[in-house]
Amino acid sequence: MSLFDDDFYSTRVKRRWRDLPGFGSRPGRARPSSTLRVALISSVTSSLFVAVLFMLLYGGGNSKPEARPALAGGQPLVETSERIISASEKVRPAVVSIINLSKQALDLQGAGNLKDGEIPYNASMGSGVIFQKKDGKAYIITNAHVIQDAGKVQAVLGNGSKKDAKIVGKDIVTDLAVLEVDGSGIDTVVEIGDSDKLRIGEMVIAIGNPLGFGNSFTQGIVSSTKRIIPVSINQDGNYDWEQEVIQTDAAINQGNSGGALVDLNGRLVGINSMKVADMGVEGIGFAIPIDGAMPILKDLLEKGKVSRPYMGVYTMDLSSYLDSADMGDLYNDSDSDVPAEEGADSDEYAPEAPVIPDGVEDGVIVLEAVGPSLDAGLKFNDIIVALDGKAIESTLDLRKYLYSAKKIGETLKVTYYRDGKKQTLDVKLSEKSDKEE
Repeated sequence: MSLFDDDFYSTRVKRRWRDLPGFGSRPGRARPSSTLRVALISSVTSSLFVAVLFMLLYGGGNSKPEARPALAGGQPLVETSERIISASEKVRPAVVSIINLSKQALDLQGAGNLKDGEIPYNASMGSGVIFQKKDGKAYIITNAHVIQDAGKVQAVLGNGSKKDAKIVGKDIVTDLAVLEVDGSGIDTVVEIGDSDKLRIGEMVIAIGNPLGFGNSFTQGIVSSTKRIIPVSINQDGNYDWEQEVIQTDAAINQGNSGGALVDLNGRLVGINSMKVADMGVEGIGFAIPIDGAMPILKDLLEKGKVSRPYMGVYTMDLSSYLDSADMGDLYNDSDSDVPAEEGADSDEYAPEAPVIPDGVEDGVIVLEAVGPSLDAGLKFNDIIVALDGKAIESTLDLRKYLYSAKKIGETLKVTYYRDGKKQTLDVKLSEKSDKEE
């Protein structure tokens, strides 16, 4: 007896259905197995469903299915945590800690009084990445500010061994430097990646020596592949350059500078350099893209420096002069940095303020002209307003135009005001000598 009165829900089969061909046994005729028939129909139906689904996904016809890798590197999609572990293990031996034993630190502590392996209490630390090994030497990328004012530099490998490092070259504009160490015992060199292929949202790993904790790893995502940020080279509050960087939310702390930013393939895509740490701002880190760093590193390896066209002017932004009520003291105060002749009235030798024409609010004031600019005739208080006919508003504009548009040996047409009158002259650009560095 079924639970329902109608035949639709009944488990019983009426006689007329049992008498149909193929249902039950009939004398003198063979019937195929009902189970086999059901299996065959199911198999054909499944095959048709798969074929239709394939055509819907890939367009059908003779077209080949489009490859859809999980990451720009083209690697197959695997569990993210496993990729992080694999990338970290691959890169870790190539990341080192950098110890900067400044001249002052050595003088205060006494280099001869240090025990083997001891680090002066006032030494500074950073990170570095081994990126090349050649002729028994290993070469390390780090930041220029990590080795600034160094009396002695040491690199600590992942296994704890320490090696004295030689500064091959550094470039304060891009904040990059190259160190050389003995290559014995060094077997791992980082694989160089392609920072131009990074995508916003892609996961990356920061490896370095934050707060003195060697072999430290953090992970995050790429927030921007080409963030432009202003840089004060001398940390004096005045912006001297604009750096194109990778922005990430991977935690980067003091000591991470010079360390590696790698993708999940374990390839170097950036050099960690700066961290924004201000009130209300957390988790924003920056790295120098490796594609832009490699030409700089090549120059440092070959020449020990980066050759750029040299104009020879020390300047102040005109807008800063106009905006500050105290700027006049630079010219009229007896405590000015411009020395007066000994034994004379200081006011007599205090420099005069520049003559600024009406309507001129942007440009740079020449505080001192040396080298090519001095030879061309530029003088103190000249107000430069254009280079090769292109208006400039600040020292940053001047430097950007000089480094991006001009070459050593070329002539630069300078438009300036002297005593309120507009004039032009040509400056023959040269290479900055070691004495002028």
